[in-house]
Amino acid sequence: MAARVKTDIRYKPVGQFEETRFEKIHNVIFENSNDASIEVAQEMANLIKRKQLSNKRCVLGLATGSSPIRVYEELVRMHQEEGLSFENVVTFNLDEYLPMDKENTQSYHYFMHEHLFNHVNIHPENIHIPDGKTPSTTVVEYCLSYERKIKDHGGLDFQLLGIGRTGHIGFNEPGSHYNSGTRVITLDHITRVDAAPAFLGIDNVPRKAITMGIATVRSAKRIVLLGWGQNKADIIKKTVEGEISSHVPATYLQNHKNCTFVLDTGAGSELTRNKTPWLVGPCEWTEELTAKAIVWLCTKTGKTILSLTDKDYNDNGMADLLMIHDSYDLNIKMFNRLQHTITGWPGGKPNADDTNRPERAEPAKKRVIIFSPHPDDDVISMGGTFDRLIEQGHEVHVAYQTSGNIAVSDADATKYAEIAKRISPSKEAQSIIDSIVARKESSFDSPEVRRLKGHIRRGESYAATRYLGLADSNVHFLDLPFYETGTIKKNNLSKDDIDIMVNIIQDIKPHQIFAAGDLADPHGTHRICLDAVFEAMKKLKLEPFTKDCWLWLYRGAWHEWDINEIEMAVPMSPGQVLRKRHAIFAHQSQKDGVMFQGDDTREFWMRAEERNRNTAKRYNDLGLSDYAAMEAFVRHKFD
Repeated sequence: MAARVKTDIRYKPVGQFEETRFEKIHNVIFENSNDASIEVAQEMANLIKRKQLSNKRCVLGLATGSSPIRVYEELVRMHQEEGLSFENVVTFNLDEYLPMDKENTQSYHYFMHEHLFNHVNIHPENIHIPDGKTPSTTVVEYCLSYERKIKDHGGLDFQLLGIGRTGHIGFNEPGSHYNSGTRVITLDHITRVDAAPAFLGIDNVPRKAITMGIATVRSAKRIVLLGWGQNKADIIKKTVEGEISSHVPATYLQNHKNCTFVLDTGAGSELTRNKTPWLVGPCEWTEELTAKAIVWLCTKTGKTILSLTDKDYNDNGMADLLMIHDSYDLNIKMFNRLQHTITGWPGGKPNADDTNRPERAEPAKKRVIIFSPHPDDDVISMGGTFDRLIEQGHEVHVAYQTSGNIAVSDADATKYAEIAKRISPSKEAQSIIDSIVARKESSFDSPEVRRLKGHIRRGESYAATRYLGLADSNVHFLDLPFYETGTIKKNNLSKDDIDIMVNIIQDIKPHQIFAAGDLADPHGTHRICLDAVFEAMKKLKLEPFTKDCWLWLYRGAWHEWDINEIEMAVPMSPGQVLRKRHAIFAHQSQKDGVMFQGDDTREFWMRAEERNRNTAKRYNDLGLSDYAAMEAFVRHKFD
């Protein structure tokens, strides 16, 4: 491994990096991507200023995607509010789709101007982005000339990177050579799947791209790679702790002398020092860490909690824990902890001792708001619990935070418009059909088309909630403005968004709120919707009812809470699993060809059922009761 070069940036992460036998790349972990992005932007600004003082150009290699968005926002802020000048800055972007028009909203040319270049004083001639319209007959020479331009400018002073789930940097997919230069590459299927939401379906994602090569990236004097969210955790671990391999191109960075991975807690969660710190060195054995370690030990040994022995603890790096506690006491305490999370009464069991129950017994009938980011997250993620709350007589409200209109395909919208036209011929229906036919891939849906797609999602939501027995008066469509852009890129939360959230919470005065806790993508709709809940509750913190309001977080179809994190587990019978499935079926536009499928080609009901079965199985494997399925929740406690 190459010797480290000390950088001048003073990162303030949650946990300082310690060179261990596991980690081969310098990394720092922050509580959240916002704080981390500001620190990275500050390093870039300091570099620009130092170069200005010596009257030199500052050559930046820049990345696209969701990871660097907040970095660019902070650079723009520093330019507009603090006078940071970009007059000496020269930029080279990593990549571009091929073929791709510059005007296309999915082009990286459009992305960079939208997020950075249109808002700072950089000279246009200093901006270099691969041309996605380069003819195949001249593309090889074009790539060579791109390399020459970088060298003619003295090389890259700073290279900003993201990382794909395949371990690609730029578009250097698995199999890329250590000494590769700028070239045309065929995109990996997973890369195209990840890009599919932005293109409104994988069929619209180009199959090729122009990318800087591994050698080009490695030539940069300084490299900072950004990693945000739980969905990047596995590839970050492979990159930081694994062997150098062309199968994970980012591992080539292990040989760079001045490279730092800047991560949030989600992206760094699988690193050994975070996931199993007792294997790295002495630990401070908090209750949370002890619970995590015992669940891990059961998985490692294949044993139930109550069958763990002193030898199991000693043989797996946990001997110092036995210096504090007896193994029998540890096992009993952990077993009881998990046992107490299981309840068939998610709203609390009336007239019961609630000392060891996850929810309060009183009031017996609670007012409940289920916040659903999209018009199907409620039934996909907690359909069984939703059903149980209604069945047990609570006053349940569901609030759909966004319209979900961009997830409706043009084909479905056309079908409904044609049905409407046949029932009652109208110019409006024909106008919608004509608008869909005329729309180019680079343009947005018209307001009329978005409205129709939103109505489709609303109708499906009513079908699902009526099936579960919820009155229409308790179904609320918030249509938060941040979402209504007509494209995958959303606006930041505004005062209007927060006011809408404040109003519904204040009107209902709930005892319970359920909200989506999927935080994988810091710029994703789920994260923004959760931030909206937090901001609204912050504004309402002086209201008396909030003192008795508990917030429970659920997760979606992709990830589940770790067993040691779960604070309420709601079992489902086989019959309830079927009821949940049928509620999900009501969302017909999201079946049989979902636009935002992710890397799992199964339908959402299949993913949800597997996740719920696996949660129940994990409880059973640890020695607890055997259930058909379970939905899991973590309680968020406000400061």
